[in-house]
Amino acid sequence: MSEPPFLEVEDLWRRFGGFVALEGVSATFERNRVTAIIGPNGAGKSTFFNVLSGALAPSQGSVRFTGIDLAGLPQHRFAHLGIGRSYQITNIFPQLSVHENVRLGAQAFHARYDIWRHRARDAALAEKADAALAVVGLSDQRSRTAKLISHGEQRALEVAIALVADPKLLLLDEPTAGMGPEETKTMVALIERLAADRSILLVEHKMKMVLGLSDRILVLHHGRLIADGTPRHVQSDPEVRRVYLGTGDRA
Repeated sequence: MSEPPFLEVEDLWRRFGGFVALEGVSATFERNRVTAIIGPNGAGKSTFFNVLSGALAPSQGSVRFTGIDLAGLPQHRFAHLGIGRSYQITNIFPQLSVHENVRLGAQAFHARYDIWRHRARDAALAEKADAALAVVGLSDQRSRTAKLISHGEQRALEVAIALVADPKLLLLDEPTAGMGPEETKTMVALIERLAADRSILLVEHKMKMVLGLSDRILVLHHGRLIADGTPRHVQSDPEVRRVYLGTGDRA
């Protein structure tokens, strides 16, 4: 019996009243690949991510992860199945230390009701947090208050929080938003390292980064999937050039 697709989206629709945010999107994703989701503002990228992470339920269609139908599952089950996410707006506890942020992420994922156990002293959770900080290059910032580290480091911290759940699929929503060239370069290097043993889907507007980093690109426009292929294929697609890259022929 063949192994089911890693991630499969079939005829996915999402409606908000009379507004159609996603219209019949279908795609299959492989393991250990970097896939970028691009498109103009309002194309449906964030809605697509919200459905994949369990924040929104599809109005129609299905999402299957490693053969498991995700329909009707609560959002926390997505994380336990191996789907992690970072957000477009940095989502951390600014008053806590860098290490405390990641340890709380580990604690939330592994929490079980136990009135006798002081989780702040749980060595296993602390070690897991330290391991995640090492992966994203923040070990030397361990004790600093999160609001005091740079914007790029805060984005890396959010990735570390996602990593403590050991995700097989990591959804990154505009991971380089607000970053300068050097911070962007550091984040790209981190994504390349993370992609060695997990699949990554990212929404990103920096086309040079997308073209250089991605194995595959999906292009959404008005909620529809208008292109799906390698960076070279998508870059040369006339419809993509017309609606997004802005270099196609104009009437």
